[in-house]
Amino acid sequence: MQVEICAFSIESCLNAQRAGAHRVELCGGLYEGGTTPSYGLIERARAVFSIQLYVMIRPRGGDFCYDEEELSVMRSDILTAKKLGADGVVLGILLPNGKVDVTRTAELVELAKPMAVTFHRAFDMAIDPYEALEVVIQTGAERILTSGQQNTALEGRDLIQQLTQQAAGRIEIMAGSGVNADNALLLAKTGVQALHLTGKATKSGAMSYRKSEVSMASVLPSDEYEITYSNELKIKAVIDAVSN
Repeated sequence: MQVEICAFSIESCLNAQRAGAHRVELCGGLYEGGTTPSYGLIERARAVFSIQLYVMIRPRGGDFCYDEEELSVMRSDILTAKKLGADGVVLGILLPNGKVDVTRTAELVELAKPMAVTFHRAFDMAIDPYEALEVVIQTGAERILTSGQQNTALEGRDLIQQLTQQAAGRIEIMAGSGVNADNALLLAKTGVQALHLTGKATKSGAMSYRKSEVSMASVLPSDEYEITYSNELKIKAVIDAVSN
């Protein structure tokens, strides 16, 4: 069972490696559900840890239907990830009707080579998951990250099991969203080949002086002086749960 960690910082990347994770999905935009990380974050991540590094390719938050300008940004970001030594990229494109955009996804999969491609949870917004599975296989992607079209993988585990059976080894299915030590073994029993989690924890930031009445954005966590990171012990607990 492979365990992938969604990481938004170098600290989280290093915690993932120390805990025994197999792969990191490196993201920016924590509060948008993950967007493309900066050049500097990718470069530094590749320099400081040795496990597999996959880079999120998502030009903005919101839906997964992109215009040509956004697709141009995605192409450039894929080439940047390749240049910086990433092992793979993570992306997903849908059409306005909720179907997987097979043409553009396949184009990006080809552009990414020799890096591998994970089709992310855009899959969970597709109109027909069974059709979407077949289409993603056609694009040449190596895996699908899914919560079984529910808010959490635990809620969507029946569909995840059905998708794993339908895939029949033609593509890897990775369960993600709400994965923790308490449900990891149950999710593993669906037949998935990988689990995806953040191992999320929070800690206080370094600022002793705090101006609580001023905020830096319109959508923020309840405490702007709180730092979210991937906790080594939480990651290790998941790995131990599926390894015993």
